[in-house]
Amino acid sequence: MIDKGPLSPQPLAGSQRAPDEGPTAGDERPTPPPHWEADIVAADGGTVHLRPICPEDDDGINGLMERSSDQTRYYRFFGPMKRLSEKDLHRFTHVDHVDRVAFVVLLGEQIIAVGRYDRYPGTDDAEVAFLVEDAHQGRGLGSVLLEHLAAAARERGIKNFVAEVLAQNSRMVRVFQDAGYKSERSYEDGVVHLTFPIEQTEDALAVAYEREQRSESRSIARLLKPSSVAVVGASNDDGKIGNALLRHLLDYGFAGPVYPVNPGARHVRGVPAYADIESIPEDLDLAVLAVPADEVAGVVEACRRKRVRGLVVVSGGFGETGPEGRDAERRLVAAARASGMRVVGPNCLGMVNTDPEVRLNASLAPMVPGRGRVGFFAQSGALGVALLERARSRQLGLSTFVSAGNRADVSGNDLLQYWATDPGTEVVLLHLESFGNPRKFARLARSVGRTKPVVAVKSGRHVNVTPGLAGTSVAVPEQSVAALFASAGVIRVETVAQMFDVGTLLAHQPLPEGPRVAIVGNSTAIGVLVADAVLEEGLELSHEAPVDIGVTGSPEAFRDALQAAVDDETVDAVVAVFLPPLMAGSQEYGPALRDVARASSKPVVASFLSTEGIPDELAVLDEDGMPGRGSVPSYSTPERAVIALAKVAEYARWRRRPVGDLPELPDVQESVAKDLVRSVLAGAPSGRELTDDELMTLLAAYGVPLLGTRTVTDAEQAVAAARDIGHPVVLKSTAPWLRHRSDLGGVRLDLADDDAVRTAFAAIPSGDPVIVQEMAAPGVATVVEIVDDPSFGALVSFGLGGVATDLLGDRAYRTLPLTDLDAAELVRAPRAFPLLDGYRGSEPVDLEALENLLLRVARLADDLPEVLRLTLEPVIVGPPNPWHGGRSLVVAGGSAHVGPPTARVDPGPRRMRSPV
Repeated sequence: MIDKGPLSPQPLAGSQRAPDEGPTAGDERPTPPPHWEADIVAADGGTVHLRPICPEDDDGINGLMERSSDQTRYYRFFGPMKRLSEKDLHRFTHVDHVDRVAFVVLLGEQIIAVGRYDRYPGTDDAEVAFLVEDAHQGRGLGSVLLEHLAAAARERGIKNFVAEVLAQNSRMVRVFQDAGYKSERSYEDGVVHLTFPIEQTEDALAVAYEREQRSESRSIARLLKPSSVAVVGASNDDGKIGNALLRHLLDYGFAGPVYPVNPGARHVRGVPAYADIESIPEDLDLAVLAVPADEVAGVVEACRRKRVRGLVVVSGGFGETGPEGRDAERRLVAAARASGMRVVGPNCLGMVNTDPEVRLNASLAPMVPGRGRVGFFAQSGALGVALLERARSRQLGLSTFVSAGNRADVSGNDLLQYWATDPGTEVVLLHLESFGNPRKFARLARSVGRTKPVVAVKSGRHVNVTPGLAGTSVAVPEQSVAALFASAGVIRVETVAQMFDVGTLLAHQPLPEGPRVAIVGNSTAIGVLVADAVLEEGLELSHEAPVDIGVTGSPEAFRDALQAAVDDETVDAVVAVFLPPLMAGSQEYGPALRDVARASSKPVVASFLSTEGIPDELAVLDEDGMPGRGSVPSYSTPERAVIALAKVAEYARWRRRPVGDLPELPDVQESVAKDLVRSVLAGAPSGRELTDDELMTLLAAYGVPLLGTRTVTDAEQAVAAARDIGHPVVLKSTAPWLRHRSDLGGVRLDLADDDAVRTAFAAIPSGDPVIVQEMAAPGVATVVEIVDDPSFGALVSFGLGGVATDLLGDRAYRTLPLTDLDAAELVRAPRAFPLLDGYRGSEPVDLEALENLLLRVARLADDLPEVLRLTLEPVIVGPPNPWHGGRSLVVAGGSAHVGPPTARVDPGPRRMRSPV
């Protein structure tokens, strides 16, 4: 079984073209860029390291050849080559990193695979080939090498790859054909000839994402489903962490063998102990470390030799302690990954898997919730025990739980990849303190959210403090977090209590099909409070008044009223409110509520018996004795029930909402805009503000409707420009402190003749150039912006103009790319939107024109990651009836800054988040 392509060190026999021999040994060679090096998750979930080849790899390549079978070498070199000659070995290991590029894949210090491309002289084509050691074939290393070689080749201007593969090497043929590229295939003399463009297409990116998901999911499964566990630092001292970890594993009934590791004890808690990891006679999947920080490195090295598959490092004393601790943390992760291991932690609570076939409690939590359908990720180790206890007290069953601590390796993104396809998880809860890779989080959450709700509470909304996470976390502004969650369909909650409120509802009740709510209870006063809360949260009342069965209403009356509400076609959800003190024998009313809800396809929530979670009388028990589907969540106050219902209803609306389309915009002149940006950056590599003329050229290339504009430096030029544009005109100072400041005299409006223009020019403060611009017809002033967030890309912002909206921060944000539905929602998102939609009898403005402008600006941001900021202000929009040359919308001002692109560039080939 082989991973390979031919690319002989000598020109292939029968080949019509030979690869460039490259520079000679004495030539000076460029250094490969740092981003060509990466940690990778292989297809089986293990980790490997990929980097450019170097001259010192000659022994490693020889070792790879020696460990490869005759068939593997034959498939690679089209002949029985046992060993590379000195000349061939020199050429293999000495490349120029431009026309000849090679990557090696390492496990520890050992090279287990190599891939390379060689450019054909004078062309944009390159031949590509791989050699993968037999023991590591089937791990997807050929596909990984192809992705990284293609990315490097694109950087070097190569457009096509060519591969020659022996016909019997079917596995390698599939690597090329399944990569998402459209290849041309021919066959001659037992050799398959493949040619394919390596442009990063949507198909190729989708294939890479699918492979990434499978690999990362398997890497987490290796941690959560071990067949054996060792506790390093296990102790007979009840006050030690190692004692607690071993006790919890044993008490929870882990399905496999548990090995205490303690060099000073023969038994720990009655279980035979071992002096070190390597003394354990059997294979070992998972090691849980509870030893001092300065001993961890030695344990990791022993785990490498033992071929342990994963680590949970509960030990503290790493990144949370300062720079030295962070350095030790980076070394820990690098060593583990190089040995094929993933790391949870350090400084973490641990992890739990409630699957009856696993029963893993490798955590410091003495009691864990029962089996359920909720996956729970908590970044904080300190809060972990309290969070698990809260879930248990509410009878919220979990499928799995992971506390990541310092999140040096395994993060929330990894868990999203696992839960995306885990059949035992239907709801995802996230407690986040920071983001490791916000851009990837948005992509994953959006994908997972289409089938499984994701509920997130993020601390640091007002105070950004993430001790111990410097270098592994990204501080994201609050506006960006809100836009990220909104675009990805994440259910954002403000508190941990809300997270459990919403999670309990999602775990036990169906999603509502709309916003219409019926209220059923035994108190009119409470019913009115619920009705107020329903309207306050943006939901709708299906009836004018709540249904009140009265203080003497029987359980049958309660059941009938609930059933009527559930059967009503105008009702999407039901809130049941019940005050037990008003009746005797109140325990009979719970089963009535439970039975109606159990048979309902609509969600039912309750404020019942002043309880939180699922009280026994409202529970429908599953086969594990835990509250299952149809159980009715109860909240201590009716308002909390309504808030949870409102957040779930908004998520259901997002999930029902079509994705929308990206408009083609055929009139866009992308090449004109790119030429402009290249020209600017050629003269100012670090970036600069665009001039007014450059900005107008940029916007015109994207079909942005602009007012006629001229820039002048004296009064007579202003008069001439006004005549050319046509009166009335506007004069605006270009001085930064006067732009858009009519209150300071920087803007003069409605200048009807030459004298008015001269007078206005003389009255504008400062000696900066002045803009002469056609006068826009009356309309509403709005503001459109592109703001580049270095952490995950660009945000499109929209709001109404004016001091009041600036003061109140009434702006709405969305992430890229922007679909037509996204644009429509963005226009309607600001609180001041009624001013655009006929407020107090005014004529509604042309909303379609605003949406079109947002789509064009978003396309500009997508095409040109060098545009780091773009502000269009004011954007004047009037009624749909054409005015001013048939335009209902014009851009009257703006500014832009260009510079080297940040996070909006192509995400590149698959790689793990750097521990550095």
